[in-house]
Amino acid sequence: MNAKVIIYLLGRISTGLAIAQLLPLLMSVIYGEYATSRTFIFSIAVAVILAGIFDYYGDGRGARNLSVREGIGTVFFSWLLAAALGALPYCFDGILNPAAAYFESMSGLTTTGATAIANLDIVSRSLLLWRTLTHWIGGIGIIVLFVALLPQIAGGAVYLFNAEVSGFSNSRILPRIRTTAVALFYIYLLFTIILTGMLAILGMSTYDAVNHACSAIATGGFSPYNDSIAHFHSAGIEIVTGLFMILAAGNFALYYQVTQIGLKVLWHDLEFKSYIVLLTIFTVLISINIIMVNGYSVADGIREAFFQVASFGSTTGYVSADYDQWPSFSKLVLAVTFLTGGCAGSTAGGIKVCRFIVLLKTVMAELRRTMHPQMLLNVYYAKRRLPTETIINVSRFFFVYVLVIAVLTMLLCLSGVDVDEAVFGVASCISSVGPAFGSIGATGNYAGVTGMGQLTLALAMLLGRLELFTVLALLRGEYWRSSKRW
Repeated sequence: MNAKVIIYLLGRISTGLAIAQLLPLLMSVIYGEYATSRTFIFSIAVAVILAGIFDYYGDGRGARNLSVREGIGTVFFSWLLAAALGALPYCFDGILNPAAAYFESMSGLTTTGATAIANLDIVSRSLLLWRTLTHWIGGIGIIVLFVALLPQIAGGAVYLFNAEVSGFSNSRILPRIRTTAVALFYIYLLFTIILTGMLAILGMSTYDAVNHACSAIATGGFSPYNDSIAHFHSAGIEIVTGLFMILAAGNFALYYQVTQIGLKVLWHDLEFKSYIVLLTIFTVLISINIIMVNGYSVADGIREAFFQVASFGSTTGYVSADYDQWPSFSKLVLAVTFLTGGCAGSTAGGIKVCRFIVLLKTVMAELRRTMHPQMLLNVYYAKRRLPTETIINVSRFFFVYVLVIAVLTMLLCLSGVDVDEAVFGVASCISSVGPAFGSIGATGNYAGVTGMGQLTLALAMLLGRLELFTVLALLRGEYWRSSKRW
């Protein structure tokens, strides 16, 4: 493994994050938030110094031919470094201690949306913009942006891209990885611009529209207000934001095909079609439940159920109502919704709809084979037979996903969190949702969790964002001992 090339690439990440902080720095000057200006100056200085150190000790000559190991290492250490640099403004501003700041930064970059800030009203507008900007950067993926904007990385970029993009079928929409990354970036940017304009038309200020559009398209969930989207008391804003959250949780490669072929590809895509059907079923179930039990009117029941299902189904985590007051059935449906997550190739977290489809089809095939023991196990996805390796990979992912939730839940309980909140807190963070239930639910936050608990949840966020195996591969001794390129 060429460690120097990883160090070199980390230097480019440091430079990129220093440049990204220029925007909130400029805003702090415009708004006269001079204390926050100093905060960003210090943070940028640290990032630039680190970039210089990495550039001095690194060597970019091997960047054109990255191995699998170097790709995994670059992705993992990029996220650790980015979260650390992203945490600096919170530390220098004095609103969070180092553990909470790292939690907040990792939550932003992984588009989780869990917050350790007890009261957002005391935070400067420019720092809140940086908080949302980490969502937008993390949504498209540091490495996808990295590949798109650095043309010197050629064939080795495939290992960065495959370690970053989610789903069991990382099909590329264009022949070259960099061209694919650029196409995804432009679609992502276009969605953000459109939603910003629509929210502004619906009555949001430019500042609020930019914050919420960046957060919604990234399926993040950070809002400048303690009461999230409920702050605006607007059905129009909730409907538009809900629709764009659902859109952001779809496969971005599929949207590129829409530009080439037309809207019919959406309905022909099994995962996207199943995703919409699932959200519709969940919305109907919760609507009926809260109308009958909580006394909502039909219109309000459908509206609140739709928004919260869109929010959790896309793993955004916006809140339009205190769902902790809903019946247990509705809360359980919401938990199933965020564990399922969005589509592969999207900014959403969760297990992903495509994997659930494969798991369901595998179970059905096994039931048939129980009655016909000599029958071969054939599982079809979108009318194509899946290789046995794919079926094994999906089953393995589901098992490890559940196992990781169990292990991290025990660690979180050690920090003093009640077991029920620990289970849902870990599940929410690994699924990139953010809010859970109880004190960390609709009206709560993670400020009361201990430093150990916050770092445990930050690990859950990273594992979920990188889909487990990119991180877990580093636990194998051969990753560090072997000198072979693989």
